[in-house]
Amino acid sequence: MKKEIIRTSNAPEPVGPYSQAVKVSDTLYCSGQIPLNPSTGAIPVGIEAQTKQVLENLGAILKAGGVDFPNVVKTTVFLKDMNDFPAMNAVYAEFFTGAPPARSTVQVARLPKDVLVEIDAIAVL
Repeated sequence: MKKEIIRTSNAPEPVGPYSQAVKVSDTLYCSGQIPLNPSTGAIPVGIEAQTKQVLENLGAILKAGGVDFPNVVKTTVFLKDMNDFPAMNAVYAEFFTGAPPARSTVQVARLPKDVLVEIDAIAVL
């Protein structure tokens, strides 16, 4: 098995011992992304702005791995508050047009840096 570590400065640096993404064969496994602006370190306010930043970060990692949103086959959305689901979903739909991937969405007790949303993804090349 050949494992390739994917890294881009267009997404936040990992805050622990993990990679932004790992490519194995024709599959790209993207770590969960939080709404941290990679240039400024700022976290936007509100679920819509945070979801947009998360998906922009994820998009940068997908691009670094040689794929894009249509290649994503599975995501997991972690929400601090399930009441934010409709607003998150509206922004999510702007990035995943056409045939969206399979998805799980769960409410969690807490996320890194106390953000409102985190999303990970699996894409096929």
